[in-house]
Amino acid sequence: WSRIFPDGLGTEINEQGVAFYNSLIDFMIEKGIQPYATLYHWDLPHNLQKTMGGWLSDKIVEYFALYAEACFANFGDRVKHWITINEPIQTCINAYGVGIFAPGLCKGVAAEPFLAGHHQILAHAAAVDVYRRKFKAKQGGQVGFVIDCEWAEPKSDKMEDQAAAARRMDFQLGWFLDPIYFGDYPESMRQRVGEYLPKFSEKERELMRNKIDFIGLNHYTSRIIGNQLNPQPQEIHFYQVQQIERTDKWSSGEAIGERAASEWLLIVPWGIRKTINYIVKKYENPIIYVTENGMDDEDDPSAPVDQFLNDTKRVNFFKGYVGAVAQAIKDGADVRGYFAWSFVDNFEWAMGFTKRFGIVYVDYKNG
Repeated sequence: WSRIFPDGLGTEINEQGVAFYNSLIDFMIEKGIQPYATLYHWDLPHNLQKTMGGWLSDKIVEYFALYAEACFANFGDRVKHWITINEPIQTCINAYGVGIFAPGLCKGVAAEPFLAGHHQILAHAAAVDVYRRKFKAKQGGQVGFVIDCEWAEPKSDKMEDQAAAARRMDFQLGWFLDPIYFGDYPESMRQRVGEYLPKFSEKERELMRNKIDFIGLNHYTSRIIGNQLNPQPQEIHFYQVQQIERTDKWSSGEAIGERAASEWLLIVPWGIRKTINYIVKKYENPIIYVTENGMDDEDDPSAPVDQFLNDTKRVNFFKGYVGAVAQAIKDGADVRGYFAWSFVDNFEWAMGFTKRFGIVYVDYKNG
């Protein structure tokens, strides 16, 4: 976004930016790679944050639609699969709630993450609306929305733990998909978030209605979820109102899965099958792409390259997860594709070069 429209306003398109992406797309196609383009992976033009508060302003919906239209117009003759927004929950919670992602705002204002989410949903819908009105007939592409979601496995058969796990899924997936499919946020969110959760006007409901061609699922791990009567005071409002206990160990003390390098990433292949089947049941068997799935190694500059290349843990990870996706397809899910995160080791969003997610090793030391 910031490369195509540096000011964010769409007053002037950056021709060098357009040329860069044209070159990239043409190169991919020449090599037999089908491009799936993500319009927004958290790179908000700074001017939009500075002048109007970024995702906290309703004006951003219009500016996102202008940007999307420019991309459809310039690249849609070759790009047939578009993703509007990647992992909106991360923008909402980590950017406007916890403050660890850009723009790094953590004012303790409970309403801000929900407002940012509200505008991302409407921006997605506005972009799909533009595509269907102006480009779909000629270009014949599809536009989806990518949601990240851990599987929430109930801690026990007790009704309160089952309900807590259901709430957890509502606050991850339902937050962004229920408005598009059902016209409003999940009831559990309405009850618990109250006045901090924005309301949709009838015009907005009409704009959102079924504005999605596929669901992109970014899935890495699963957690055991139990009911929690007394929320932790150090947690932000978003987590407190869910009233859940989120753990990686069963009551026996056994871990839910082997840990990868990142503290949060436990290897639980059956969790992706359950997540996909949950989406199938709740949203009437939509087209699904697994848009991210992978695990990381800890970078160790002193370790020999051979140690990294003997990559049995990652091989087993992908065998397990791809196998679980195949099982979900046998269960009846309409999964059309799977993307590993990632092709090569890369600069990870908050962790730089310290974590290696690539299926291809990159030697940073020797060029």
